[in-house]
Amino acid sequence: MQKTSTLTEVAQEAGVSLITASRALRGVGRVAKETRERVLAAAAKLDYTPDMIAQKMRGGNSGLIGVFVNGFRSLVMHELLSALNDEARRLGFDLIVFNADHFDDARRAGTAEMLRKLCDGLLLLLPDSNDGLLDRLERAHAPCVLVSFAGRQIDLPVVLGSNRLAARAAVEHLLGLGHRRIAFIAGTSFTGQSEERQRGYEDALRAAGIAIEPAYQRQGDFNDASGFVETQALLALPHPPTAIFAANDAMAFGALDALSTAGLKVPDDVSVVGFDDVIRAAFVHPKLTTVRQPLNEIAIRAVAELVNAMRTGRADGFRIELPARLVIRDSTGPAHKG
Repeated sequence: MQKTSTLTEVAQEAGVSLITASRALRGVGRVAKETRERVLAAAAKLDYTPDMIAQKMRGGNSGLIGVFVNGFRSLVMHELLSALNDEARRLGFDLIVFNADHFDDARRAGTAEMLRKLCDGLLLLLPDSNDGLLDRLERAHAPCVLVSFAGRQIDLPVVLGSNRLAARAAVEHLLGLGHRRIAFIAGTSFTGQSEERQRGYEDALRAAGIAIEPAYQRQGDFNDASGFVETQALLALPHPPTAIFAANDAMAFGALDALSTAGLKVPDDVSVVGFDDVIRAAFVHPKLTTVRQPLNEIAIRAVAELVNAMRTGRADGFRIELPARLVIRDSTGPAHKG
């Protein structure tokens, strides 16, 4: 077996000090361009691979951020991950992503502990309110940030987009178009965001003096299929809604498909509003009116807050809510009479 090269050997090969070699390889601190290129060439020649675990054990930094996700099905998940990766890379960090979907508590805890030892900090992306991992991180005040979490009160940093106020603005848009029979398709309750959006929906109706109609509230699953099925159920009502507000874009896409299948036109017969403004929202037919979450801003702020927690070695609780805004496109129009 070939002997593993050491950082000391890389420094000697490049003719620099150990600390200069370390800075050059990590891309931090002031190192002349020629010196850095010499160190990188020496590392390549010696086939040097940094021992990140050893660096952490010596009290150093690994330059890694761990990211916990619960599956990759969400369209928002992909866009957030991309934005988080861009910002982390800009600040000199790399991401390690762990998909905890279908893992039992013991395996989740074990992997969390492994990442805590290896990584400088953790990002929990759309975490589940009921996840015991949150309790452990809260007790430890470990350097971490919860991203797009609107669940229970927690003594950890949280960065998210506005849910309740933005949802209210979406329904007020429909009310302004003359709609009075407005349905809501909810998503799963894991992150607490769907509940916040439902509260915004109800706030707008109450402010307009419109009674909350349980039949117009359907339980979806944050995916296209549930949006399709729940829209079919809404159309079967004696007095179907003239507008549908879905708690995310995926369910709104399903609603558009269900309405088309039923021979109805959007927005002539039924208006549809989504939430998130994922990339596909601007390319479906008709183009979807939706709430644009500030995903890039969420990512930038989340990484910044995590870096601060990593520097102090502790994460204390606070909540940063960034404004979302309504993007009006082609899927909403005046309510039809009848």
